[in-house]
Amino acid sequence: MDHPPRFFLALILCLVAGGFSLEAQVKIPVLLPVDPQHITIARDSFGIPHIFAPTDPEVAYGLAWAQAEDDFGTLQLIVLIGQAKLGMALGKKGAQADYTMQLLRCRQLVEDQWNTLSPDFLSLVEGYVQGLNAYAAAHPHEVKYKKVFPFNEKDYLAGVVFSISIFCGAGEVLPQILGGRIPVIPGFPSQGSNAIAFHPSHTATGEAFLAINAHQPVEGPTAFYEAHVQSEQGWNMLGGVFPGGCLIFHGTNENLGWAHTVNNQDKIDVFQLQMNPHNDRQYKFDGAWLELEERKIKLHVRGIPVPIEKKVYWSKYGATVKTRRGVFAMRLSANMDCKALEEWYRMNKAKNFTEFYQALSMTSLPMFNIMYADRYDTIFYISNGKMPRRNPDPRYDWAGTVPGNTSATLWNEFKPVTELPQYINPPSGYLFNTNHSPFLATDPAYDLDSRKFDPRDGYELYNNNRSLRFMELMETMDKKNTGETGFGKIDYSDFKRIKFDLQLPRHLQYPYGIDSLEQLNAASYPALKELILHLRQWDHKADANSEGAAVFLLLYNYIADKLHGTPPRQLTLTELLEAFGFIQDYMIKNFGTVSLTLGDIQKLVRGDDIRPAWGLPDVLSAAYTEPFKRGLRRVVSGDAYICFVRYPKQGLPLIESVNTFGASSHPGSKHYKDQMGLFQRQQTKRMTLDKQEVLRSAERVYHP
Repeated sequence: MDHPPRFFLALILCLVAGGFSLEAQVKIPVLLPVDPQHITIARDSFGIPHIFAPTDPEVAYGLAWAQAEDDFGTLQLIVLIGQAKLGMALGKKGAQADYTMQLLRCRQLVEDQWNTLSPDFLSLVEGYVQGLNAYAAAHPHEVKYKKVFPFNEKDYLAGVVFSISIFCGAGEVLPQILGGRIPVIPGFPSQGSNAIAFHPSHTATGEAFLAINAHQPVEGPTAFYEAHVQSEQGWNMLGGVFPGGCLIFHGTNENLGWAHTVNNQDKIDVFQLQMNPHNDRQYKFDGAWLELEERKIKLHVRGIPVPIEKKVYWSKYGATVKTRRGVFAMRLSANMDCKALEEWYRMNKAKNFTEFYQALSMTSLPMFNIMYADRYDTIFYISNGKMPRRNPDPRYDWAGTVPGNTSATLWNEFKPVTELPQYINPPSGYLFNTNHSPFLATDPAYDLDSRKFDPRDGYELYNNNRSLRFMELMETMDKKNTGETGFGKIDYSDFKRIKFDLQLPRHLQYPYGIDSLEQLNAASYPALKELILHLRQWDHKADANSEGAAVFLLLYNYIADKLHGTPPRQLTLTELLEAFGFIQDYMIKNFGTVSLTLGDIQKLVRGDDIRPAWGLPDVLSAAYTEPFKRGLRRVVSGDAYICFVRYPKQGLPLIESVNTFGASSHPGSKHYKDQMGLFQRQQTKRMTLDKQEVLRSAERVYHP
């Protein structure tokens, strides 16, 4: 998963909670109040919660409690957005999320599909909701926002629909529509992450290897929280979950595991409606004028005592927005199916590949690449999605704006999982994804042919810096392990080195021709000579002690800010010199010298602890930064939760992991930053799924 776009960041504050609160009674699963004495939370030496209980709902209760102990402030924001009240906490940005939540009709979808959800899954959700409500009741002094608790299961699931809709493109497309950047139809009346798997036949130890490495924000509502959940109903899973998650999003159980990365196939379509020139509430559809559905909503904004009323619209195509350039509708599968969490639950509990693939066959999880490995000699990769079956008529530009006046463009059918790009046990022995093309996932001899897949699905066809570098490393492994062409067996230390690699590839893949800067002749520009030489002599490695990497960091961000939103191209000589002039002025103004290393400028920051940081955008160990203070830049996303798993034929998986800072968000906790040193040194800690081992070495064992 790459870090999400900065614009509309408020809209994704709630990956797994929310909905907008209604006073009406809701039908919820019948689950007796959970007895906390049945639940054991064991905190290991790093404060990671291991939750044990007889049933899955009780485990979910314990997970909610543990998350609240570590970061109740973030969980309250998550609940607020579920009640369409985030504006009360975040002001205007929060109100944008509240507006979008109601525009997309997330709560109504849950109401409509409620009876299609499985009872065991609903009980899991109720267990989680009970746990969070119980924590709020037991700690009223920590509740920042009144009348937030208790919340209910439908609130919770509506937020899942909302947040996944944002991940699937609504958070980018809606601002384009509102900002007049969606192309109109002529003639109409007036729009980062790594996952690697190696087959045991190609590892030195005969074990399958899996690397889980999402590039996410390092703090906040979409930073991964590590947890271990184990019930007596066959659920034993360890891995990463966002705050508010009632299960593990990616990680490993006793038999299998998977990693997610964000994929960018076409998940959303924009339709321009043909409006009645005599009635702005009517649009044409198959020759008839239909009425737009109109609702009034109320937005609660911090500092404004009276709710703000807005209108939201709905057409046959879905959420509809009126603008000066026309009326547009968004259609996306993410707000047409509320079972994404249930599919994740089935993945959590799968015991083998057959059961795992059966879970994927729900096609309710509308996005994310999935990289899989297990103890039974299977590795697997799929560019997952809930992909619509679109009309192949060449008149319709599915990558642009589509006419919204005919049933010919109104898709309602979705492709089965078998039609998605996927690999199982390729002869090459490995699979990988770095948010690049699913048709470049292994040795080129065994890659899928993109021509065999529907071009209207919009699958990625490109490499990025990380994918090219991975293949360079595989070439190195070939020579090391076989001494000739052809892949041999990789050892575990080399596997970890691949993931922790800081080197850019030989041929850079940045969109604005940054590598052309290295061709400048330093002697021709004496005032900039030292900076130009730093860059020209740079080995393209993102080490914290590299002077060339320091120049590149400032160069990358200067160009990205200056040219954001423009088509890829080479830079002109004038632009090159302007960039170097900016870097020189920046370094002198803030640091008094141009002899700076990457770690002098780029920092890993937790509270008042500020440390030099490695990494650059789009290296395998990536780092993305924002301005901090006194010219420094702080790492805000990139390499975050990292987990390595080995699957021996006998016994439990062997697991190592590290998170950016620590399990707790409380500055006074010893677990606030106790993994920071490990992360900075690119080291890991040992983890286990063995209950007895956890209890023997636990730092603290207690009931909620």
